[in-house]
Amino acid sequence: MDKMHPEIINVIKPFLDYNDLVEKVSYRKAMFIFLSNAGGEQITEFLLNVWKNGKKREEVQMIDLESTLTAEVYNKENSGFWRSNLIDNNLIDYFVPFLPLEYKHIKLCAKAMLKARGFRTDEDTASQIADEMIYFPKKERLFSVKGCKTVSAKVDYFGEPK
Repeated sequence: MDKMHPEIINVIKPFLDYNDLVEKVSYRKAMFIFLSNAGGEQITEFLLNVWKNGKKREEVQMIDLESTLTAEVYNKENSGFWRSNLIDNNLIDYFVPFLPLEYKHIKLCAKAMLKARGFRTDEDTASQIADEMIYFPKKERLFSVKGCKTVSAKVDYFGEPK
C-alpha cells in the first residue's frame, strides 16, 4: 500500500461497498487484504509504553491500536489510504497491527528454520542466532529491527548438521 497512489485504492470501493452485486457478481464474501508499513512508529511507541508499564506484548489487544492506526493511515500522505473513501465510508473492517518481534520470537524463528534445513535444533544455537540480530531501542534491545528476515542467513552460518 505504501507505494500505491492514494486515488488508486478508491477504484475498488464498489467491491467493498454495501452493494449486493457489481456487474452481476456478488463480492459480499470476498476478502481484501492490504499490507502497509504505515503506523509502524505508533505501534513501536505504544509497545514501548506497554513494556515500561510492566505489561507483556501478549497482553496487547487489536482494539488498543485500532483508532491510532486508522488515523495514521488516513492522514499519512504516502500510506496509500491517504484521505481514502474506503476509510471515510467505514469499508475497512480491521486494521491488524503487526507487532515487532522480541528476542524469544527470534529464537523460535531460528529453531524452526534450523529444523526445516535439517540442522541440529538446540537452545545454544538458537540463542547464538538471536544474539547476532540487531535490536531496538539500543540500550534495552527489546525488538528485532528486521524481525525474522535475516535469520535465514544466520542459520546457514551457525547451523550444524545432525
